[in-house]
Amino acid sequence: MTGSQQTPIDDIIENFALLDEWDDRYRYVIELGRKLAPFPETQRTDANKVQGCVSQVWLATTIEHRDGRPFLSFAGDSDAHIVRGLVAILIALLSGRSAAEIAGENPLALFERLGLGEHLTPQRSNGFRSMVSRMRADATAVLAEAV
Repeated sequence: MTGSQQTPIDDIIENFALLDEWDDRYRYVIELGRKLAPFPETQRTDANKVQGCVSQVWLATTIEHRDGRPFLSFAGDSDAHIVRGLVAILIALLSGRSAAEIAGENPLALFERLGLGEHLTPQRSNGFRSMVSRMRADATAVLAEAV
């Protein structure tokens, strides 16, 4: 995702730690969503649509092979501001990593660590889980192809 204003995951975690009030964290998540690279209209397809989200969410996966290993990059968008921010957090955590790393990562632990689980509606939390499942499924599928 070179060229975008993507915030590194370590910065996101650090900034969350500095924000005591949930309202401030909520605004920060929305701000992260605003920094996402524009998502091309051509990528707003049924294939890229994440099922299980109340809002409309799209995730596009790009695979690049380096040193014989597959690396995945993600782009995404949502029609809901807070969900767009959650997409940004997941992209910061997972994009640009190897398929094996992504398949082994537990984004839900970060979700809880940031206190998102206790402050978002069950529908938003389920949507986050659906996005995680989609990204991990893409990584797992790439690994299966390599076998």
